[in-house]
Amino acid sequence: MVTSGHGANGAGNIHLNPLTPQQELAARLRLVQALQMSLDPGEVLKLFFKHIQSVVSLSGIVFKVGNGNSDLKIGRECMHHCDYRLNTDEGYLGEIIFSRSKRFVETELIALELLLGTLIYPLRNAIRYQTVMRLSLLDPLTLLGNRTALDTTLRRELQMAERHNHELSLLMVDVDFFKNINDEHGHHRGDLVLCEVARGIQLACRSSDISFRYGGEEFVVVLGKTDAEGAKIIAERIRQHIAGLNIKHDGKTIATTVSIGIATRSATEKDHIDDLFDRADKALYTAKRSGKNCVVSSAEMLAPL
Repeated sequence: MVTSGHGANGAGNIHLNPLTPQQELAARLRLVQALQMSLDPGEVLKLFFKHIQSVVSLSGIVFKVGNGNSDLKIGRECMHHCDYRLNTDEGYLGEIIFSRSKRFVETELIALELLLGTLIYPLRNAIRYQTVMRLSLLDPLTLLGNRTALDTTLRRELQMAERHNHELSLLMVDVDFFKNINDEHGHHRGDLVLCEVARGIQLACRSSDISFRYGGEEFVVVLGKTDAEGAKIIAERIRQHIAGLNIKHDGKTIATTVSIGIATRSATEKDHIDDLFDRADKALYTAKRSGKNCVVSSAEMLAPL
């Protein structure tokens, strides 16, 4: 199945010779070959935009993804446009909008519709691949990044910190008395608590901070360009936010708190990932032994008395 069109915004009287069968076949073959070169939806659209110019001159393309992800935009949007809904045998894929400064004529619309047939399935495959890859990096319960995503992100952030001499901080967040929550309220409510804690961590963090579920009731937050003092401010904000959660079950409030350990890479040091985790884990252990519901920084543990 190809596409169903919404129609064009104002067809004019500009004359354009239709494609000959040979030209149409050659254009489709070039597109088919080009669109097999990438599994990135944005790159697929760029390739389509580039190769279609020899057939129909365009200023820009906007693709409104059917799964609700952000729109993909190539080139610039102009006054005159033609819109198409893209459908496959699996259902609605999205809406694509072609635009330019001159009005489209009927022969151009026919050519666009013919060439869209070469785009729809490569684009669908790219979107499907991107979705699978994204889901493979997510914890299915909390929808935070998983351990694989954490390892990749932390390696990248450490490299950036070393290259630009930036501080980098790591928070290890552990839900206090989580076994008691499971035993008293059941594992389903325990899962609810983990989801609320994950949401609370994200709400308390900055948009540049990246949160992950490390495993069980443990979470990790990577704070780029953040020194020990800044990390403690964010950790304390997380702790207070979680302590203020109002999770109800059977008319009772499930008391939820977290303990947090902090490790920071200074701008003058070169740390391995394991070094950061070891220091953060020791700081978390100290927080647990200190009565829980508190924040401990490894920098404070190492400071002279």
